[in-house]
Amino acid sequence: MALSPITLRWTPGTAPQALREREWLTTNGLGGYASGSLLGVPTRHYHGVFVPNLTEPTGRFVCISRLDERVSTETLSADLSGAEFRDRHTTSDVAHFLREFRLDAMTPVWLFEIGETLLEKSIVMPQGLNTSCVRYRVLAGPPVSLRVRVFGAARRLNEPVPRDESWPFALHMTGERVELRTTAGMTVRIASTPAVPFHAERQIDYNVLFAVERDRGYDHFEHQHSPGYYDFELSMDREASLLFSTEHWETMSINPSALFAAEQARLTQLVGLAGVGDDVFAQHLVMAADQFIVSPGSRRDETLLAAAGGSDVRSVMAGYHWFNDWGRDTMISFEGLTLCTRRLREARAILRTFASYVKDGLLPNLFPEGERQARYHTADATLWFFHAIDRYLAYTRDVRLLSEVFPTLQSIIGHHLRGTHFGIGADPDDGLLRASAEGYQLTWMDAKVDGDVITPRRGKPVEIQALWYNALRCMAAWADQLGSDGSYYRGTAERVRESFNRRFWNEAANCLLDVIDGPDGDEARVRPNQILALSLPHSVLDTERWSAVFETVTRELLTPYGLRTLAPDDPDYHGHYEGTLRERDSAYHQGTVWPWLLGPYVDAWLLVRGDSAATRAEARHMLARLATHLGEAGIGSISEIFDADPPFTPRGTIAQAWSVAEALRAWRRTMPDGAVEALKARASVIAAAGPLDGTEATEPTGEEDTYAGLVNEPAASPPAPINEDDATGEEDPLAGIVDEPVAEQR
Repeated sequence: MALSPITLRWTPGTAPQALREREWLTTNGLGGYASGSLLGVPTRHYHGVFVPNLTEPTGRFVCISRLDERVSTETLSADLSGAEFRDRHTTSDVAHFLREFRLDAMTPVWLFEIGETLLEKSIVMPQGLNTSCVRYRVLAGPPVSLRVRVFGAARRLNEPVPRDESWPFALHMTGERVELRTTAGMTVRIASTPAVPFHAERQIDYNVLFAVERDRGYDHFEHQHSPGYYDFELSMDREASLLFSTEHWETMSINPSALFAAEQARLTQLVGLAGVGDDVFAQHLVMAADQFIVSPGSRRDETLLAAAGGSDVRSVMAGYHWFNDWGRDTMISFEGLTLCTRRLREARAILRTFASYVKDGLLPNLFPEGERQARYHTADATLWFFHAIDRYLAYTRDVRLLSEVFPTLQSIIGHHLRGTHFGIGADPDDGLLRASAEGYQLTWMDAKVDGDVITPRRGKPVEIQALWYNALRCMAAWADQLGSDGSYYRGTAERVRESFNRRFWNEAANCLLDVIDGPDGDEARVRPNQILALSLPHSVLDTERWSAVFETVTRELLTPYGLRTLAPDDPDYHGHYEGTLRERDSAYHQGTVWPWLLGPYVDAWLLVRGDSAATRAEARHMLARLATHLGEAGIGSISEIFDADPPFTPRGTIAQAWSVAEALRAWRRTMPDGAVEALKARASVIAAAGPLDGTEATEPTGEEDTYAGLVNEPAASPPAPINEDDATGEEDPLAGIVDEPVAEQR
């Protein structure tokens, strides 16, 4: 299967802002990554060529902050990367020499034209290894010289940016082996291919500017330290590579070209496994989804213990660059990341992993950066766990997994009925779930600044009731399936349903209240949370009210990129997410658009308007703008959030798990008639082909794919390309992204 790259052409002399705003990302399946701007300068303090997720010291560290790459011919020199500085000067010539950037099977590739020489640069992180590999090769033209200056660091990802002259590492050289032994307690090994001498020459670059951090109100200057550089001679038959790693030297002896080939083959296999055929948008979403599924590198002890028991530890990184794995994000993303991609082994491992984390009836909210102990302040992550299990069973019919986790699920329900931490528990008067602990943000609307919870939503939030009812209905069915009695769960669910429909209806607004029984009474603001009352498999909302809720959400909250978090006529509405941390968090759930909500919205769309070929095509048209977005911010992925007002500028993380997952799930949900059920049936066949107890299931070959081609339904009309003058008119969801010029971000 040939995978279509995302290709962005560049015209020399164009203003570099479009390159500065766009970012690349490659990951290693351990939570580590490499990332930067297309301009070749770090614009965030999170950027780095090598940012591993380590066991000891624990967490993610920026280890190689940047490379300065200078190419010289007989007549000119070009800096292919560099930095911006406090005085605003930039040492990168990328905008003058770049011809093309492409993301090829999630591998970032730059093509430069330097005089008569075409030079390609690419970077990859091998899966399962804390290693980055940067490769340089001449594709055409005369030989050139390349000098690569290495800038090292030892900064934990979430720590303040240092600005002092003290060196964060010591240089050790043995022959051609180079090690940076950092003050943080790690050793970064550097190897070159071909093996050439490392020239030890210290250099400190003062006041390197991180422009995005400046705009976000964070500390944005850093002194960066270089221990020296490499010199290479490049020609069409002589390429060069640099490896940066915390692995042992023996691991670094592999041929660099083999690393790139292996990653290409791995992604091709994953896309083939997903069965998306030649649907280009789906292909890219499948590859983007892969970046979030991890074996947590900082919790290697858990991995070893699980392996000893014949299992795997798997989790989901919520978003790059700054989010770690979160329980809520994992469960919301679960179906899109693992089931829609047929990664059933990882799906099972994620469920088992999080089942082992349950404490006093609660799933973890998050694992803080650099810490092994979870924090549990969440009212919804645990309930999303039931939904994830329900979707897994719909795809696999894996009764063994259900039997294994059912006692844990029973305990969770018991704790919720009796009451557990953070004021989470069922109200004996109406059966609805309370979530009320002062000073804690317990729902997904969780912004908090300097101790102030921006959207506390204390009381009985609407989506918590929808998830609670869904969980109870699932438990009733599962108890019956396992030979137990589900009548208690059914009875409790019916009581919740009756109370919900009696108490949550907002007659004045013809929709649902957002929170009831809060410290200040009921909350009538129009928010998107109510869409879950009809979109979940077991809808808590009476059928006759579905249309009213759906139409209100559509009228007030729908945008091309997701749902607003607050209606525009609300006095606390924020149309733009910008400014200081407090200003941004005040907008985070007060208008700001979240793409993941398009998933539940599409479910509600098909529920209310009917599930037909026409309504599916209309839903795909709504999703198509996200295809164009794959070339606008984090190349190949979907941002965390967007401004609520036009032009809907992407904000937050450049790659967010639930944004990608729900886009993929909704895209597959809107396949042509019959294809969705074929996908589920096919997944069940794969599950049955091998045990789901830690061993890999057998996947049929591409030739046996009985529904290949069913998943290539184009959008009803193509999205606007990056440069509308170059639109082809073809109904391709990636029109404007694959092989289209870069223009200023709108």
